[in-house]
Amino acid sequence: MTQAQKILQEVFGYADFRNQQQDIVEAVISGQDALVLMPTGGGKSLCYQIPAMARQGVGVVVSPLIALMQDQVDALSQLGVKAAYINSTLAAKDVEAVKQSATEGVLDLLYLSPERLVSEEMQAFLHEVDVGLFAIDEAHCVSQWGHDFRKEYQQLSILHKSFPDVPRIALTATADQRVRDEIISELDLTDAHVF
Repeated sequence: MTQAQKILQEVFGYADFRNQQQDIVEAVISGQDALVLMPTGGGKSLCYQIPAMARQGVGVVVSPLIALMQDQVDALSQLGVKAAYINSTLAAKDVEAVKQSATEGVLDLLYLSPERLVSEEMQAFLHEVDVGLFAIDEAHCVSQWGHDFRKEYQQLSILHKSFPDVPRIALTATADQRVRDEIISELDLTDAHVF
């Protein structure tokens, strides 16, 4: 049994991976970039949560919605996964506590908004942390053609430049070919495996 299968069963309670999950998880664990197109409810989150737990360091997850971050962190915490978020709902002392946990290597997953992630302060902080992977959720937000466009998503190409050895996984449920090409181009995912 692989480490990924063990985490899937023991932490998340699933007997087997579905569809392409295992291929995606193994690719990211081995340090490769990935672009994942999977319908809502298809198990996208596991595709970065399991690699974040399997790889050394903290998995940094870019999420566009505060409610989504909080739901994911709550669900993971109930499973015993060490997850946290930094967003505008936290007091300064709570932000510092989360940062300390990340620096000490206590966290498996850290959720951030794209605006927070691309800030100079957060970029400087992440260089003090052992980052295991970057997961860019709702990656279609990078597309100017989409109704969810967020200009900060286009700045996420900084991750490849600043952290060239850290694998990145971009995930979305909705992307036609034009949006797909835009995600690859804007996020600098030219060598990524597309699933």
